[in-house]
Amino acid sequence: MLRNLDFSSWHSVLVTLIGLALFTLISIGIRLIMMFTIQQRRERVNRQINERLKTLIAAYKTLGGSFTGNLAVNPTHLRDLRQRSAPMSEPETAEFPAEGIIASSERSRRIRDDVEAALSDIMLLGTEEQVRLAEKAARELVAGRPVHTQDLVVSLRAFIREALDLDPVPADVAIPMQGPARPSSGGGRAKGERGKEGGRGGGGGMGMGGGTGGGSGMGGDADDDHTAPGRHGVR
Repeated sequence: MLRNLDFSSWHSVLVTLIGLALFTLISIGIRLIMMFTIQQRRERVNRQINERLKTLIAAYKTLGGSFTGNLAVNPTHLRDLRQRSAPMSEPETAEFPAEGIIASSERSRRIRDDVEAALSDIMLLGTEEQVRLAEKAARELVAGRPVHTQDLVVSLRAFIREALDLDPVPADVAIPMQGPARPSSGGGRAKGERGKEGGRGGGGGMGMGGGTGGGSGMGGDADDDHTAPGRHGVR
Protein backbone atom coordinates (compact mmCIF):
# COMPACT_ATOMS: atom_id res chain seq x y z
CA MET A 1 0.00 0.00 0.00
CA LEU A 2 2.87 2.39 0.79
CA ARG A 3 4.27 1.84 -2.74
CA ASN A 4 1.07 3.29 -4.24
CA LEU A 5 1.39 6.54 -2.29
CA ASP A 6 2.53 9.50 -4.36
CA PHE A 7 4.61 12.23 -2.68
CA SER A 8 6.04 13.80 -5.85
CA SER A 9 4.04 17.06 -5.45
CA TRP A 10 2.00 18.95 -2.90
CA HIS A 11 -1.17 18.17 -4.78
CA SER A 12 -0.53 14.43 -4.75
CA VAL A 13 0.44 14.55 -1.03
CA LEU A 14 -2.80 16.36 -0.20
CA VAL A 15 -4.88 13.88 -2.17
CA THR A 16 -3.06 11.00 -0.48
CA LEU A 17 -3.67 12.42 3.00
CA ILE A 18 -7.35 13.03 2.25
CA GLY A 19 -7.69 9.46 1.00
CA LEU A 20 -6.02 8.08 4.12
CA ALA A 21 -8.29 10.21 6.35
CA LEU A 22 -11.43 9.03 4.55
CA PHE A 23 -10.31 5.42 4.74
CA THR A 24 -9.62 5.78 8.49
CA LEU A 25 -12.96 7.46 9.16
CA ILE A 26 -14.87 4.83 7.21
CA SER A 27 -13.04 2.03 9.06
CA ILE A 28 -13.72 3.60 12.45
CA GLY A 29 -17.39 4.19 11.54
CA ILE A 30 -17.87 0.59 10.47
CA ARG A 31 -16.18 -0.62 13.64
CA LEU A 32 -18.35 1.62 15.86
CA ILE A 33 -21.52 0.45 14.12
CA MET A 34 -20.53 -3.19 14.60
CA MET A 35 -19.65 -2.62 18.25
CA PHE A 36 -22.94 -0.78 18.87
CA THR A 37 -24.96 -3.55 17.17
CA ILE A 38 -23.16 -6.29 19.11
CA GLN A 39 -23.62 -4.41 22.38
CA GLN A 40 -27.35 -3.94 21.76
CA ARG A 41 -27.75 -7.63 20.94
CA ARG A 42 -25.82 -8.60 24.06
CA GLU A 43 -27.93 -6.32 26.25
CA ARG A 44 -31.11 -7.76 24.75
CA VAL A 45 -29.92 -11.30 25.42
CA ASN A 46 -28.95 -10.37 29.00
CA ARG A 47 -32.38 -8.86 29.59
CA GLN A 48 -34.04 -11.99 28.27
CA ILE A 49 -31.88 -14.19 30.48
CA ASN A 50 -32.57 -12.02 33.53
CA GLU A 51 -36.32 -12.04 32.92
CA ARG A 52 -36.26 -15.79 32.36
CA LEU A 53 -34.32 -16.40 35.56
CA LYS A 54 -36.57 -14.03 37.51
CA THR A 55 -39.67 -15.86 36.32
CA LEU A 56 -38.23 -19.32 36.99
CA ILE A 57 -37.02 -18.28 40.45
CA ALA A 58 -40.54 -17.05 41.26
CA ALA A 59 -41.94 -20.36 39.98
CA TYR A 60 -39.42 -22.27 42.14
CA LYS A 61 -40.51 -20.34 45.24
CA THR A 62 -44.16 -21.06 44.45
CA LEU A 63 -43.70 -24.77 43.76
CA GLY A 64 -41.11 -25.48 46.46
CA GLY A 65 -41.72 -22.95 49.22
CA SER A 66 -42.97 -25.46 51.80
CA PHE A 67 -41.31 -28.37 53.59
CA THR A 68 -44.01 -29.47 56.07
CA GLY A 69 -47.68 -30.32 56.02
CA ASN A 70 -49.56 -31.51 52.96
CA LEU A 71 -47.14 -31.07 50.03
CA ALA A 72 -49.62 -32.13 47.34
CA VAL A 73 -51.65 -29.70 45.23
CA ASN A 74 -55.39 -30.21 45.66
CA PRO A 75 -57.12 -29.85 42.25
CA THR A 76 -60.66 -29.60 43.68
CA HIS A 77 -62.69 -26.60 42.52
CA LEU A 78 -65.41 -24.74 44.36
CA ARG A 79 -68.13 -26.08 42.05
CA ASP A 80 -67.01 -29.63 42.86
CA LEU A 81 -67.38 -28.97 46.58
CA ARG A 82 -70.87 -27.57 46.04
CA GLN A 83 -71.85 -30.59 43.96
CA ARG A 84 -70.56 -32.91 46.66
CA SER A 85 -72.37 -31.06 49.45
CA ALA A 86 -75.69 -30.84 47.54
CA PRO A 87 -76.80 -34.52 47.82
CA MET A 88 -76.08 -34.67 51.56
CA SER A 89 -78.96 -35.54 53.85
CA GLU A 90 -80.08 -33.08 56.53
CA PRO A 91 -78.20 -34.74 59.47
CA GLU A 92 -75.02 -34.89 57.41
CA THR A 93 -75.45 -31.29 56.31
CA ALA A 94 -75.97 -30.18 59.90
CA GLU A 95 -72.88 -32.05 61.05
CA PHE A 96 -70.67 -30.99 58.10
CA PRO A 97 -72.09 -27.72 56.76
CA ALA A 98 -71.19 -26.83 53.16
CA GLU A 99 -70.08 -23.37 54.23
CA GLY A 100 -67.44 -24.87 56.50
CA ILE A 101 -66.15 -27.15 53.75
CA ILE A 102 -65.99 -24.29 51.25
CA ALA A 103 -64.26 -22.00 53.75
CA SER A 104 -61.63 -24.63 54.53
CA SER A 105 -60.95 -25.12 50.82
CA GLU A 106 -60.17 -21.43 50.23
CA ARG A 107 -56.52 -21.97 51.15
CA SER A 108 -56.22 -25.00 48.86
CA ARG A 109 -57.83 -23.02 46.05
CA ARG A 110 -55.30 -20.20 46.38
CA ILE A 111 -52.42 -22.69 46.39
CA ARG A 112 -53.81 -24.39 43.28
CA ASP A 113 -54.19 -21.08 41.44
CA ASP A 114 -50.60 -20.08 42.26
CA VAL A 115 -49.28 -23.48 41.16
CA GLU A 116 -51.20 -23.31 37.87
CA ALA A 117 -49.72 -19.86 37.14
CA ALA A 118 -46.22 -21.15 37.92
CA LEU A 119 -46.72 -24.17 35.63
CA SER A 120 -47.80 -21.83 32.83
CA ASP A 121 -44.63 -19.75 33.26
CA ILE A 122 -42.46 -22.88 33.20
CA MET A 123 -44.13 -24.10 30.00
CA LEU A 124 -43.22 -20.75 28.45
CA LEU A 125 -39.63 -20.27 29.69
CA GLY A 126 -38.45 -23.61 31.05
CA THR A 127 -36.09 -26.15 29.55
CA GLU A 128 -37.35 -29.19 27.66
CA GLU A 129 -37.24 -31.35 30.80
CA GLN A 130 -39.05 -28.70 32.85
CA VAL A 131 -41.72 -28.25 30.18
CA ARG A 132 -42.38 -31.99 30.16
CA LEU A 133 -42.65 -32.10 33.95
CA ALA A 134 -44.94 -29.05 33.99
CA GLU A 135 -47.13 -30.58 31.28
CA LYS A 136 -47.41 -33.81 33.28
CA ALA A 137 -48.38 -31.91 36.43
CA ALA A 138 -50.97 -29.87 34.51
CA ARG A 139 -52.55 -33.01 33.08
CA GLU A 140 -52.76 -34.50 36.58
CA LEU A 141 -54.55 -31.37 37.79
CA VAL A 142 -56.96 -31.49 34.85
CA ALA A 143 -57.71 -35.13 35.65
CA GLY A 144 -58.54 -34.14 39.25
CA ARG A 145 -55.67 -35.99 40.91
CA PRO A 146 -53.41 -34.51 43.62
CA VAL A 147 -50.02 -33.47 42.28
CA HIS A 148 -46.56 -33.42 43.85
CA THR A 149 -44.09 -30.88 42.43
CA GLN A 150 -40.87 -32.32 43.89
CA ASP A 151 -39.34 -33.44 40.56
CA LEU A 152 -40.01 -30.07 38.96
CA VAL A 153 -38.57 -28.24 41.98
CA VAL A 154 -35.34 -30.28 41.78
CA SER A 155 -34.98 -29.53 38.04
CA LEU A 156 -35.57 -25.80 38.60
CA ARG A 157 -33.09 -25.68 41.45
CA ALA A 158 -30.34 -27.33 39.42
CA PHE A 159 -30.97 -25.08 36.38
CA ILE A 160 -31.05 -21.84 38.39
CA ARG A 161 -27.84 -22.65 40.28
CA GLU A 162 -26.08 -23.49 37.02
CA ALA A 163 -27.32 -20.30 35.34
CA LEU A 164 -26.03 -18.23 38.26
CA ASP A 165 -22.63 -19.99 38.18
CA LEU A 166 -23.22 -21.53 41.60
CA ASP A 167 -21.87 -24.86 42.71
CA PRO A 168 -24.36 -27.72 42.58
CA VAL A 169 -25.97 -28.86 45.80
CA PRO A 170 -23.54 -31.18 47.64
CA ALA A 171 -24.35 -34.84 47.28
CA ASP A 172 -24.26 -35.39 51.05
CA VAL A 173 -26.95 -32.74 51.66
CA ALA A 174 -30.39 -34.35 51.94
CA ILE A 175 -32.92 -31.61 51.21
CA PRO A 176 -36.41 -32.59 52.43
CA MET A 177 -39.25 -33.00 50.00
CA GLN A 178 -40.62 -29.62 48.93
CA GLY A 179 -44.17 -28.60 48.11
CA PRO A 180 -46.11 -25.51 47.05
CA ALA A 181 -45.81 -22.41 49.21
CA ARG A 182 -48.73 -21.74 51.54
CA PRO A 183 -50.40 -18.33 51.11
CA SER A 184 -49.91 -15.92 53.99
CA SER A 185 -52.90 -14.84 56.04
CA GLY A 186 -51.45 -11.55 57.30
CA GLY A 187 -53.95 -9.51 55.29
CA GLY A 188 -56.88 -11.34 56.86
CA ARG A 189 -55.58 -10.78 60.39
CA ALA A 190 -55.07 -7.10 59.67
CA LYS A 191 -58.63 -6.76 58.38
CA GLY A 192 -59.94 -8.57 61.44
CA GLU A 193 -58.03 -6.30 63.77
CA ARG A 194 -59.32 -3.22 61.96
CA GLY A 195 -62.85 -4.57 62.25
CA LYS A 196 -62.42 -5.14 65.99
CA GLU A 197 -61.11 -1.61 66.46
CA GLY A 198 -64.09 -0.25 64.52
CA GLY A 199 -66.42 -2.29 66.75
CA ARG A 200 -64.79 -0.90 69.88
CA GLY A 201 -65.14 2.66 68.56
CA GLY A 202 -68.80 2.15 67.71
CA GLY A 203 -69.50 0.62 71.12
CA GLY A 204 -67.82 3.53 72.87
CA GLY A 205 -69.83 6.05 70.87
CA MET A 206 -73.08 4.27 71.66
CA GLY A 207 -72.18 4.16 75.36
CA MET A 208 -71.50 7.90 75.46
CA GLY A 209 -74.73 8.66 73.61
CA GLY A 210 -76.71 6.43 75.95
CA GLY A 211 -75.19 8.07 79.00
CA THR A 212 -76.13 11.54 77.75
CA GLY A 213 -79.70 10.52 77.00
CA GLY A 214 -80.00 8.88 80.41
CA GLY A 215 -78.83 12.08 82.12
CA SER A 216 -81.44 14.15 80.31
CA GLY A 217 -84.17 11.75 81.33
CA MET A 218 -83.14 11.93 84.98
CA GLY A 219 -83.20 15.73 84.89
CA GLY A 220 -86.72 15.74 83.53
CA ASP A 221 -87.95 13.48 86.37
CA ALA A 222 -86.38 15.75 88.94
CA ASP A 223 -88.17 18.78 87.52
CA ASP A 224 -91.47 16.92 87.68
CA ASP A 225 -90.84 16.08 91.32
CA HIS A 226 -90.20 19.76 92.17
CA THR A 227 -93.25 21.07 90.34
CA ALA A 228 -95.63 18.40 91.61
CA PRO A 229 -96.12 19.85 95.14
CA GLY A 230 -96.71 23.30 93.66
CA ARG A 231 -99.43 21.99 91.46
CA HIS A 232 -101.02 20.15 94.36
CA GLY A 233 -100.82 23.37 96.41
CA VAL A 234 -102.63 25.34 93.70
CA ARG A 235 -105.33 22.80 93.69
